[in-house]
Amino acid sequence: MYLTSFIHRRNLLDIAERWFCGRHEKTDGLALTEILICDGYVAGVTLEELARRLIGKIYPEPFEARRIHLKGELRDAILRCPREMGPRVQELCREYRSNPDFYYTDAPINGVMCLDGSGQLVGLYRLKRPKRIAEKANRRLANWIFESVQTRARRMAEERAGEYGIPLERLLTPEREMVQEFVRAEKGIARSFQAGEVKFDMDALTINDVAGMKIICDEERLSRLQTAIAAEGDIEVVEREHFRGNYRADSLILRVEWDREQVERRYRDSRAWEKHLNRGVSEERLRAGIEPLFEGGDPKINVELILTTFPEMVESELGRSIHEERIIAQRDNKVYKGYIPLNVEFLLEYLFSVGFSPEVNIDPPPIKMWGRYLPDTLTSYIRRLYRLPEYDFFF
Repeated sequence: MYLTSFIHRRNLLDIAERWFCGRHEKTDGLALTEILICDGYVAGVTLEELARRLIGKIYPEPFEARRIHLKGELRDAILRCPREMGPRVQELCREYRSNPDFYYTDAPINGVMCLDGSGQLVGLYRLKRPKRIAEKANRRLANWIFESVQTRARRMAEERAGEYGIPLERLLTPEREMVQEFVRAEKGIARSFQAGEVKFDMDALTINDVAGMKIICDEERLSRLQTAIAAEGDIEVVEREHFRGNYRADSLILRVEWDREQVERRYRDSRAWEKHLNRGVSEERLRAGIEPLFEGGDPKINVELILTTFPEMVESELGRSIHEERIIAQRDNKVYKGYIPLNVEFLLEYLFSVGFSPEVNIDPPPIKMWGRYLPDTLTSYIRRLYRLPEYDFFF
């Protein structure tokens, strides 16, 4: 939950850490709302300017920025690209045209396409949606908790081996007893949350790609762009990863400084405050400007940059590595599927819902790490935040 694309990432982590231990402060609702308003706007403006700067290094003409809300808009734009298409790309495009509903066209995205003068897609930038952040944070946190549970279960086994006077590797434990030990260890972790004894491992919970962009061009230009980025004195490459399986691309995590004056000016000139009138913050406070919300913010944020070719872009949207299939696989292939990781996802989704809802004066978070809940329960709590009827029975 340490979101490096946000300038108040430490504050957000502190709130999450307290909520996971059942500790709530009266100001949390307002603090969450202001963090999401401020940090989302800072990340969006910084991402837009960085896209113009980097794409401009390999495409001389200015691009058109076109906002999109559904993945179908992106996939339709791919089909309109005037690039010369090879047999594989033509095949994928034909299949998409024959049945676009098969390709998750209604999947939401908070993104902007970058189109050159001929309508060619040269890039894309987006802010990850809160639901996807919650899912990713859930996987990170669940894996961290799972390791803690395994460590506790192993200690239990070591104690039993000690009682028998044998090394652990010679201890033969029936499967039923191993399951019981794991359940006891899991309950012990839950009690640690309840007692407020858990401290998050920031490294294990760091998420670098809330703000991300993708630049699309040929291999020669990609190489030239990477050389140009390395020469930039105000851009630091803090992480680099090469994908060479079904998904072929280079991923760079860039640390960049955001421009305070530019963000202030854009917020004022675009009347951005009007979009937040239903967030529980007074109109007077919103109209006063975004500057007061900067206090305590980090001067730099991280942005993920994906570099890929057009054929590989088509594969990631229509072919062997289609993005939504990767998301489904991530959901299905969780190592740890107990009640604790489910609570993690529910609590994080509720946390973001508070920050986007009209409510800032909230009761203590209803999801507890030591409790058990159904998705319907979470839905009911979120409906209350948005002042919707709590129940929708037929009679």
